[in-house]
Amino acid sequence: MKKDKLSLNGWIAEAEAQGKSMQEFLLEYNSKELECSEEELLSKMEAMLVVIEDSIKFGLTGVRSHSGLTGGDAKRLLEASEQKQFNNILGDKAKDAMVYAMAVSEANAAMGRIVAAPTAGASGVLPGVFFALKKHYGLSSKVLAEGLVVAGGIGLVIADRASLAGATGGCQAECGSAAAMAAGAAVSMLGGTPAQVGHAVSIVFKNVLGLVCDPVAGLVEVPCIKRNGACALQALAAAELALAGISSFIPADEAIDAMKSVGDLLPCALKETAGGGMASSPTALAWAKKYFAKE
Repeated sequence: MKKDKLSLNGWIAEAEAQGKSMQEFLLEYNSKELECSEEELLSKMEAMLVVIEDSIKFGLTGVRSHSGLTGGDAKRLLEASEQKQFNNILGDKAKDAMVYAMAVSEANAAMGRIVAAPTAGASGVLPGVFFALKKHYGLSSKVLAEGLVVAGGIGLVIADRASLAGATGGCQAECGSAAAMAAGAAVSMLGGTPAQVGHAVSIVFKNVLGLVCDPVAGLVEVPCIKRNGACALQALAAAELALAGISSFIPADEAIDAMKSVGDLLPCALKETAGGGMASSPTALAWAKKYFAKE
């Protein structure tokens, strides 16, 4: 007998029928599935938040990757933003989200300890959004922990209906999924309805559909690190639209299914093989040749 796929739309409908927020519904759902108390589950999430915050701090020390290809950009952006002449085009919330997202990605490239959220290559997006919101809205550790439960629930649905791997679906399945998880969680943490959580998820996938996975030399550095920063902004944009009452014509489940269909159509060269996209540019190929000659 074929198992029914998980449905974010179904969870949203159940939560609304029960008069619960998305975090309340998923906290209860996951504690039952994992056979633990809600307090134990939140405690695990808070432990992850400590690791995430530490990875932000490590990234902001200016660490460089083993390859020497990347590092120090998160620190550079933060220091530039502290100068009087800095043109703060995006505003502080978005700038901080990008700083934190890139910091975690650089920590990952430097072999630091990170929380895969949902993958190592996309590990900066969710931390960027969460800790920018914590800073600017004074969110407590409990609220952030509840947000992680929501993000995890969204990730479960994506993994079941599509994929979280760049090798399977391109970067839309990695950074795109991370942005969808972060956007839905942001809506929930800021008091949005379950329906608005779904709209935020769908809006993200509309904006990242077809995003390829093209790491230079096969390393999770270029364009991955800056892409984490950009996808943190996608998450914030989707959350803001949803919280403003703007809906997505395409429901969340269908948006996720569309992402899978596009991923299935992508050629192997655009799915983490370093055979296309930025990875096949003349500059990337020349650098990779020198790098592997030294290795």
